[in-house]
Amino acid sequence: MCFATSGRGSGDEARITSLLSDFDVYVYPFDRTRKARNVLRIVLLVRKRRPALLVMEGTGVAGGISVLVGQRLFGVPYLVSSGDAVGPFVGGIRRAAAFPAWIYEFVLYRRSAGFIGWTPYLVGRALTMGAPRAVTAANFVAYPEIRQTRRVVRERLGIPEKMIVFGIVGSLVWNRRCGYCYGMELVEAIRQVQRRDVAVLIVGEGTGRERLADRAGSELGQRIFLPGAVPRDLVTSYLAAMDVGSLPQSVDQVGSFRYTTKLSEYQSVRLPIVTGQIPMAYDLVSEWSWRLPGRSPWSGTYVDALAALMRSIDHDEIAAIKARVPESIDAFDQAAQRRRVGMFVSDTLNAADEDSRS
Repeated sequence: MCFATSGRGSGDEARITSLLSDFDVYVYPFDRTRKARNVLRIVLLVRKRRPALLVMEGTGVAGGISVLVGQRLFGVPYLVSSGDAVGPFVGGIRRAAAFPAWIYEFVLYRRSAGFIGWTPYLVGRALTMGAPRAVTAANFVAYPEIRQTRRVVRERLGIPEKMIVFGIVGSLVWNRRCGYCYGMELVEAIRQVQRRDVAVLIVGEGTGRERLADRAGSELGQRIFLPGAVPRDLVTSYLAAMDVGSLPQSVDQVGSFRYTTKLSEYQSVRLPIVTGQIPMAYDLVSEWSWRLPGRSPWSGTYVDALAALMRSIDHDEIAAIKARVPESIDAFDQAAQRRRVGMFVSDTLNAADEDSRS
């Protein structure tokens, strides 16, 4: 049995069901609008079905309580799959919640039967916190096909073909503490640049989109484009309409543990990226990225460096970096991940059977 704390029909739910597709899995439709109600429903389902294993994608508290209670009351082991370091991530949003979040993360991993990490850095973190076993399964491209050409997408948005476009696709959730959401680094940087042949394209929806539009001012629709959310099967088409992809991450215990969920999609369309000096920038994309200084993408150091890149970049430099993007990366191969996770789950089930007999 599995569920995703991001909700039914989400990309996370599709991810975990794909990774577990070699097993007979009941997918619980987690209702994100009524998180607390899910606890009782999941616990009752665990009592009724007595699954051999419960797998949670995400680390939401309602889901965590569910798997912990299911294990405690009915002896059902659970796995956790996550793409974030919970304690630092929550603390970055609300400082007072940092310590409880660290304790929750520690208990969740220590009581688990194992951990599926989106990066090897998160796997190491979970093992350090007491997870008995772990495997890495990075994000993969759900819709690799380019369904609309670069020209079609740019014409729809009103972006000239020769314009150099820096872009990002993501959830534009406003972080009040940092005064930031994805894409703000692009808006702040281009406001420092006089060139009219450079633009930014920020694809996504969320509480930060209105703030981006306010900050864009008269440049909205001229050099700053905010089309909102697009269908998931068109994400790669919009990425292919860009020249440089932005993957901003803070150089701390939040950003440094990530690959960022869109990296596999950026790579699939051979899109060079600009990012911070996080481990991923050296381990995976050192040959096809610009690595900017600065502790965070909302720091003046990072924004100034990004603006300097926008002033100097040309099509030849982009072409040279683009030529270094690999056609494939083993870490993002969906079939290989499914095989690895399948072996991992099988071994976890065997270990659980041995523990129950001993």
